[in-house]
Amino acid sequence: MASVVPQMSLFLGIIPALLLLWIGLRGYEGLYKDKTIFLTFIVGLILGFVAAIIELFTAGVGVTYIILFPLLEQMAKVIALNLGRFHEKRETVIYGLSLGLGFGSIFTPASLLILGAQVQDTLSVLLIVVGSFGIILFQATAGILIGYGVFRGRVMFYVLAAVLLEIPLTATIFVTEFYQKPYLQSLIVVYGAVLFWYVVRRIMPRIHENYERRKRTLKA
Repeated sequence: MASVVPQMSLFLGIIPALLLLWIGLRGYEGLYKDKTIFLTFIVGLILGFVAAIIELFTAGVGVTYIILFPLLEQMAKVIALNLGRFHEKRETVIYGLSLGLGFGSIFTPASLLILGAQVQDTLSVLLIVVGSFGIILFQATAGILIGYGVFRGRVMFYVLAAVLLEIPLTATIFVTEFYQKPYLQSLIVVYGAVLFWYVVRRIMPRIHENYERRKRTLKA
C-alpha cells in the first residue's frame, strides 16, 4: 500500500473532483465558459496546494487549527473570486464550484502523504480517502457559497458562512488525528455530502434568469 499511495494519490483527488464538476454543471450549459472553468479549477489546485503546505508547517498550533485553517482556506477563495470581472455575474457561482473542487482535490494526496505514513493497515488508508472525499465536497460547497456572495454583492456574509460551516469539519479532523481514530473520517463525507447536496439543489438554481420570476409567480 505504501508504494502505491504516492503514485495514485493525486488521481484519487482529481478524478472525484472532475466527476462532481460534471454533475454540478448539468443544467447550466451556456452560462459559463469552458476556458474559465478550466482556469478556476487549476487556480483552485494551486491555492489548495499552497494552503496544504502552510497547514502542514503550522500543524503545531494545536486547537486553534480548528478556526485558523477555515479562515485561511476561505480567504484564499475570496482572493480568486472577488475580482471585478466576476462581480454581480451569475456564472461566478459556477466558477466558485470549479475553484472549490480544484482546491479540495489537492487535500486527498496531501492527507495520504501526511497521514498515510502514520498508518499501516489498508482500512485506515481507505478511511483517509473517504474523509478526503468529504473535504472535496465541502470545499466545493464553500466555493459555491462564496461565488454566490460575489454574485449578490454579499461576499463577507457568505465567507463567514463558509468559515462557520467548516469549523465542525476541522474539529472532526483534529479529534481524528489527536485520538488516532480514522473511522471518524466517515463523518466528514456525510457532512460534506449533505452540504453539497443543499447548495447544488437550493443555491445554484438561483442563478437561472427565470428563478426570481418563478418565485414571484408562486407567491401570487
